[in-house]
Amino acid sequence: MEIENHSDSTFNSYSLQQDQIRQIIYQIRRLMQAGYQYTKELNKNYQVSAPQLNCLIALYEKGPLPPSQIARQIMVNSSTLTGVIDRLEFKGFVTRTRNSPDRRVITIELTEAGKTLAQNAPPPIQKTIVDGLKRLTSDQLDQIIHNIGLLTHMLDVREFDSEHPEESHLPL
Repeated sequence: MEIENHSDSTFNSYSLQQDQIRQIIYQIRRLMQAGYQYTKELNKNYQVSAPQLNCLIALYEKGPLPPSQIARQIMVNSSTLTGVIDRLEFKGFVTRTRNSPDRRVITIELTEAGKTLAQNAPPPIQKTIVDGLKRLTSDQLDQIIHNIGLLTHMLDVREFDSEHPEESHLPL
């Protein structure tokens, strides 16, 4: 078996690229771990998931909303939101109300237990991120937007985008 000879510069370039890729993967894993830890604590202390808490907080801040507006507010697709609302209703945190001549129109509103939880639960993880992003310069934010866009394009992330093409940013 013959071994190819690589020049030192080619090898060093390859080695540097591999190290950079490892660092990127490590940072992505750290982000995922932070999300996992946050969700684990929510489940343990409040018996809700992060999307469920986001739904409760959206309703607490905006008042009763139709499911489509909640989905846009918390950036999930409608089918995901249906399950979130089902579980919150089962736990007694929200109610579905049909308050229109068209019985298909539904509004979701908080119960007293839902209001209490929304007031007392820790802020959603994205609030911590938003607070940190607000401290960055416009150029730094543009770099992050560009680079995360590259990553999401690599993953072909479409779930939310295909259902809400008009939404391209996190509501603040």
